[in-house]
Amino acid sequence: MLSDPLTLVLALLIIFSGALIQSLIGFGLAVVASPLLYLVEPELVPVPVILMGFSIALLTLLRERSALEFAGLQYALLGRVPGGILGAGLLLMAPQSILGLAIAVIVALAVMLSLMKISAPINRLTLFIAGTVSGVFGTIAAIGGPPMAILLAGKDPNKFRAALSAFFIFSSLIALSILAFAGLVTAAQLQWSLILLPAVFCGYWVAGRLLGRVDKQKTRVATLVLCSISALVLATKSLLALLAS
Repeated sequence: MLSDPLTLVLALLIIFSGALIQSLIGFGLAVVASPLLYLVEPELVPVPVILMGFSIALLTLLRERSALEFAGLQYALLGRVPGGILGAGLLLMAPQSILGLAIAVIVALAVMLSLMKISAPINRLTLFIAGTVSGVFGTIAAIGGPPMAILLAGKDPNKFRAALSAFFIFSSLIALSILAFAGLVTAAQLQWSLILLPAVFCGYWVAGRLLGRVDKQKTRVATLVLCSISALVLATKSLLALLAS
C-alpha cells in the first residue's frame, strides 16, 4: 500500500488535520486519525499514529514548556504499563474486523467522555486509573488522551496542553516498547511513519498561525462530530465484515 497514491494522499490529509486540531485544543490527533486511517489502511493503526502523536506532543511541549507541571503524572504513566499489556494482548488475539469494531467503540467512548462533565480529584489513584484506561485505549487504537484530558480539564489551557503533551511523550514510548516486545511493530509501519511525519509539522505550523484566531470550542465540537461519524462508518464496515466471515 506504500505505492498507492490515493492511500498516501488520504493518510497525509488525515494526519495533517489531526495534528492541526491537537495543536489547537491540546488533544485530537489520534481520535481523529485512528478511525479514518483504519478505514484507509488498517496497518496505519496503532504504531504510525502513536509515533505521530509522540511527534506532535514533543512539538507542543517545546512551545508550552514554561507551563509544565509534571507532579503526579508518574502515577498515570505507571498505569499505562498494565493497560498497555492488556491492549497488546487484545491486538494479538483479535481478528481485523474485531479490531476495527474495537477502535470504533473506543472512539465513541472518547467522544462520550469528552462530552461528559466529570469532576474527579487529581490524586495518585485517579491518575493511575486514568493512566490504565489510557493504556488500553492507546495501545489498541493510539487513543490515550481522553481519560487524562477529562481528569486534567480544570487546568489552565497552557498547563493543560503542557501536561497532556508530557504524558503523551512518555506514554507513547511505553506503548511502543510493549508493542515491539509483542512483535507488533513492523518495518512497513515505520516506513509509513517517516512518510507521514511532514504532515505533523505542517499541521503544527498552521496551528501556530491560527492560535487566538479560531474558536476552540467550535473546533472541539466539529472534531467530536467528525469522530462520531467516522466511528459509525468504521463500526458498520467492521460489523458487515464480521457477519460475512
